[in-house]
Amino acid sequence: LSDETQYLKEEIQELSNFGQIVGDSEAIKRVFDDINQVSKTNATVLILGETGTGKELVARAIHSNSTRNEYPLIKINCGAIPTNLIESELFGHEKGAFTGATSKREGRFKLADRGTIFLDEVGELPLDLQTKLLRVLQEGEFEPVGSSQTVKVDARVIAATNVDLHSATEKGTFRTDLYYRLNVFPITLPPLRERGDDIVQLAEVFSYKVSNKIGVSVKPFNEGQKMALLQHDWPGNVRELQNVIELAVITAKDGHLNLERALPSAISKRADSKVQSSEQALQTFEQLQENEKENIIRALNKANWRIYGEKGAAKLLGIPPTTLSSKMKALDIKKHK
Repeated sequence: LSDETQYLKEEIQELSNFGQIVGDSEAIKRVFDDINQVSKTNATVLILGETGTGKELVARAIHSNSTRNEYPLIKINCGAIPTNLIESELFGHEKGAFTGATSKREGRFKLADRGTIFLDEVGELPLDLQTKLLRVLQEGEFEPVGSSQTVKVDARVIAATNVDLHSATEKGTFRTDLYYRLNVFPITLPPLRERGDDIVQLAEVFSYKVSNKIGVSVKPFNEGQKMALLQHDWPGNVRELQNVIELAVITAKDGHLNLERALPSAISKRADSKVQSSEQALQTFEQLQENEKENIIRALNKANWRIYGEKGAAKLLGIPPTTLSSKMKALDIKKHK
């Protein structure tokens, strides 16, 4: 009970963060479809995607919509636990099994019995533990560290990684049989830069939650700020966006979100590229928007107003079609009849 209480405290802490999937882009709708399809089954799921794309939120959504939702979702970050301790974390240990094991402890697989276990960063598991994980997946049993007793467990496994496990199998750092056992139902999460207007939706949600949390009132994003959000590449994905908006809210002035402080690169880099000499006058953000609007219209005219495809305007501009659609909406670009 003590072990379970500690794990549940960790889960409560996680749930106090932004715990929802937001968006209506085609890319995220495909993820929703995958969640709906696999939730009602007991299939093992492998969630793939860049760091910060929300893999844990997808795991929680699958568990919440499954028949196991009355039992716990137990999470373990395989890359954050020292190699000499991870076996004990997964499978538990007996008293005296190793130095420091002053009492018996249940592992996370046991705590996830009849529920779900989420193995984040599964690609970081040592090879010897990969063998033991494969046995749990195939036979539903394991031995705790220091014990000869076999423990039976019924836990659904959801794994996640931001590395290419197929390449890892070719290099010999990940077992091929475990890879295929985990890869029963793969779900690939799109990076934030490919989700178009979802970026603004997420920013609005984060702004609302942060402002409520710290007790301040902030004004909605203006069009210039929305464009700045859409221009950024978001290498850190949703996690980076969350941090940027939190800083923008905390440093807000008179209710105006301080995006210039939180995301200076998206606002300044295009202005810098426009400056051709030290004598040239600086352009306002509105002028930069007008320049971008004219550039997009030129590309659309050249592509006969096609957005998608090899000969589409998005290809000419070197941006995803969803991003171009979002920019057209934000800049009110419409084809004249």
